[in-house]
Amino acid sequence: MEQAPSDEIRKYESSLSEPMDEVAYSVRTFKDSVKFYLPRVEGYLEIVREMASQFGGMSMIEFDGYFKGRFEPVKYMRIEIHTNDIDESQMTETANRLRISLKQESLAFEFNNKLILVEEKRHH
Repeated sequence: MEQAPSDEIRKYESSLSEPMDEVAYSVRTFKDSVKFYLPRVEGYLEIVREMASQFGGMSMIEFDGYFKGRFEPVKYMRIEIHTNDIDESQMTETANRLRISLKQESLAFEFNNKLILVEEKRHH
């Protein structure tokens, strides 16, 4: 049996339905979303600091990654940046520079919801 909303909830809902006072505000949109997947290895913290100073705002999420058939997880940080005026090739170059700096064979990033894997070129 459903319960009726409490008075507190009703008051909140009714205040939302009233017209807003004339309050000035602005809205900013960012057309590009970039997510870097950085392993927590030596040097990653310096990269995080550099990104924070370059882009200003970002979010970070830590997760366990099970890649290359390994059963032991590796700690990763997903660094998410929302910005304008960048392109995929610029981010690919950045990802390759990060890969080399972190001494990794590969590094993944997402550009506008497309997953891109930058890998070390193998000579045959």
